[in-house]
Amino acid sequence: MRSLRRSVGTRGSPPREGIIIARDTPEQGGVDLILERLGRLGVWLPLIAVDVQPRPNRIVEAIKAGALDYLALPLDPERFTRSLARIAHEAEQFGMARRRMIEARDRIATLSVREREVLDWLAEGSSNKAIARELDISPRTVEIHRANMMTKLGARHAAEAVRLKLEAKLEASMETRLRA
Repeated sequence: MRSLRRSVGTRGSPPREGIIIARDTPEQGGVDLILERLGRLGVWLPLIAVDVQPRPNRIVEAIKAGALDYLALPLDPERFTRSLARIAHEAEQFGMARRRMIEARDRIATLSVREREVLDWLAEGSSNKAIARELDISPRTVEIHRANMMTKLGARHAAEAVRLKLEAKLEASMETRLRA
């Protein structure tokens, strides 16, 4: 992140093209934090995570966070070249998908807890009556929460709201279901 800060500071804006190679340091938040910060800066570039001794759990976390590859240091030139070639080919699609995911997460973050619960149940295919039963509220109250949710998400139809949830790659909270 230090080099990204320097880059942004000296040029006035974050990079808009290329591939980011980032050291995965769990003590500093790891790849997840790097990608989160990049997203806040509006940077949707593909990222390759690297570490001296990659551990399986770190590799899985980095890939789930959005890294497109994870390589061991020192870099093997042949493997690095193959990785760059593959990622360069996928870079545009990755950037668009990452941008949609961050934008969807930002919209969903504006929802109240109850509106989020309604979205979670809606994504499961539940009707307003079924959601009302699960949340122990009236169907009319579900309708109100659903209308507020749709407005906040900018969705015209329930299918658009569910699509946003899928683009955000968020899982329904088990905690939400247990409280119901």
